[in-house]
Amino acid sequence: MSRTAAHSDLFAEHYVDLRAEGAAARVAAGLRERGLVTLDGLNGRAAVLELAARYLDVTPHRDSDPDGLTVLHNTHQHAGRSGFAGLGSGSLSPHTERSGLLFPPRLMLVACARPAEEGGASLLTDGHMVYADLALSHPDAVEALSEDSAGLFGGQDGVLAPVFRLTPDQQITVRLRLDDLVRWHPLVTRHIRALTEALARHQQPLLLDAGEGFLLDNTRWLHARTAFTGPRRLYRALGNPHHSLLPEGSATSSFGQEAVSVLETA
Repeated sequence: MSRTAAHSDLFAEHYVDLRAEGAAARVAAGLRERGLVTLDGLNGRAAVLELAARYLDVTPHRDSDPDGLTVLHNTHQHAGRSGFAGLGSGSLSPHTERSGLLFPPRLMLVACARPAEEGGASLLTDGHMVYADLALSHPDAVEALSEDSAGLFGGQDGVLAPVFRLTPDQQITVRLRLDDLVRWHPLVTRHIRALTEALARHQQPLLLDAGEGFLLDNTRWLHARTAFTGPRRLYRALGNPHHSLLPEGSATSSFGQEAVSVLETA
């Protein structure tokens, strides 16, 4: 995959120039309306921390440094360890971050400090498109994946939760992992193939260069990664938004009509 091919419409479609007047309002609008903004000018750790402080109450992670940032790189020490694949150089399957928590962080900021020599593309998937796809093609899968006991996420100390959750105010959130730290309810297992095929249909590559990044709604967008070689280095911050920046989920009526329309005319 070439850098040009992977750094294509997705970056341009969601791009906000942080240096332009009104950038903060456009970031907030992009997150509320589409759940994703792409950014540049994140040159160095201090710039990433400064941006994170504008929008997130940064929460610590098992692998984060004292300032809350996690440095994602190949440590050469975590091969084969469950839950540590992000610290290797292999591919990652689509997932939402911290799926084993009762309340996962709402936002994730990722910024590239150093790209890989080869590979290392981020693969982003709009969970609303996946939901709409399955609602059209496999409604029985949507029903099963929306059950409260669809999966046990995070191992023995994790949480039982649905993949697609309808909130009391009729909004949808997404929770997913596909590694060995999820156990599916027996009635869900037969629908995982349809789910993974839908994820693949809507996955979009984004190969970041140094100083580029993205901020996404972790309850809407799934992220993955291609394998890479070389000293790839990313910064990641997780947290919840300031000042009710985002409503929980996105209205089923608004995202459903748009996504279904796109799928029916594709």
